[in-house]
Amino acid sequence: MNELLADDALLERMVRAVEKVRERMQRAARALTQAGVPYAIAGGNAVAAWVATIDEAAMRNTQDVDIVLRRGDFEAAQAALSNAGFVYRHAASLDMFLDGAGGKARDAVHVLFAGEKVRPENGLPVPDVDKIFVKDRVAFLALAELVPMKLTSNRRKDQVHIEDMLDVGLIDASWLDKLPPELAARLQHLIDTPDG
Repeated sequence: MNELLADDALLERMVRAVEKVRERMQRAARALTQAGVPYAIAGGNAVAAWVATIDEAAMRNTQDVDIVLRRGDFEAAQAALSNAGFVYRHAASLDMFLDGAGGKARDAVHVLFAGEKVRPENGLPVPDVDKIFVKDRVAFLALAELVPMKLTSNRRKDQVHIEDMLDVGLIDASWLDKLPPELAARLQHLIDTPDG
């Protein structure tokens, strides 16, 4: 019986962890919208939103929230997010908003600046926030912006996100002609090696 109670408590903690990320994303989106600050959710949450349009069961959870902002809007964004309970921190060359004073960097709202490269070696800069997809009052990067961004980053988790989009049919080989050659080669590799 004690093992069953422990399992129930663990399951509740797992569910709550997922809910917290969603709540954090919605709170940040609401604060920016109310302040009139253009933004777009990127990263794993954007992939999950797109995948959910086809198959909710194929969604993958993520622990942080990546948000694209224009650098010129950062001061207004900082004020809006601070008013919503977030705490600004710049660490390890990243701008982020912790979820309260006790928040952790790994589950913060991480800022990516439109028109700037995330890492110097990246071939493409972060897209602007003018092409979005709105779901449940949250603005996500448009698919045509998100796919090249994921292929540019090309970490294993980015590759998995591309695989998720391929698996549900959001993207396919027809995208190859829409991408720069280096990114098209990365997509082709993922198409050719579906099991990693």
